[in-house]
Amino acid sequence: MKNFFPAVSMILLSLFPPAVPAGTIAGSAHDFRGYLWNESGEICKPCHTPHHTKALPAPLWNHELSTETYAMYDSTQSPTMDADVSIQPSGSSKICLSCHDGTVALENYGDIEEGTIFLYGDVLIGTNLSDDHPISFVYNTALATEDGELYDPATKLSGVVGSMGTIHDDMLFQGRLECSSCHDVHNTRAVAGTKLLLKDNIGSALCLTCHDK
Repeated sequence: MKNFFPAVSMILLSLFPPAVPAGTIAGSAHDFRGYLWNESGEICKPCHTPHHTKALPAPLWNHELSTETYAMYDSTQSPTMDADVSIQPSGSSKICLSCHDGTVALENYGDIEEGTIFLYGDVLIGTNLSDDHPISFVYNTALATEDGELYDPATKLSGVVGSMGTIHDDMLFQGRLECSSCHDVHNTRAVAGTKLLLKDNIGSALCLTCHDK
């Protein structure tokens, strides 16, 4: 009997593992521990490093960037597109695409340059962005006024959980809409059960944050 309770404890732990803290990168889609390609075994290192960073305006960036030329969404895809989209993705979106465009290996971080493992499936976006939501465009009061069916990001509250900030405060980067305007890459505010969405899109709630329909 003396070994009964430890044995039961181990069984229970295997059935009900310790809960991952809510609102952390640990346990999220961007927790890369346990992947064979991540030889460092760390969560942060595939993306960030304290020393010898890549030349990019991002916090201590460590992952190789894509050199591809992207096909961007513009007015040829939609005659109602009023924004001036950048010729190419800007800072924060380019960071996301360093894995999600499928041209740079996942393990190409730090000094590694010849990786062989790439993203695939529904997380692979590719280099043709003309059929995806436009990114890297300035979203401001002038655009909202011109469009007529967008909320003013300077005054409309984002509705992000735990914030009373505006769309501009919580969802734009240097005034631009980027991938991380919708996706919370560090899982600090992402809605559980979604693809790291800042807001649940039930009833198109995320879409209707910006679109006045």
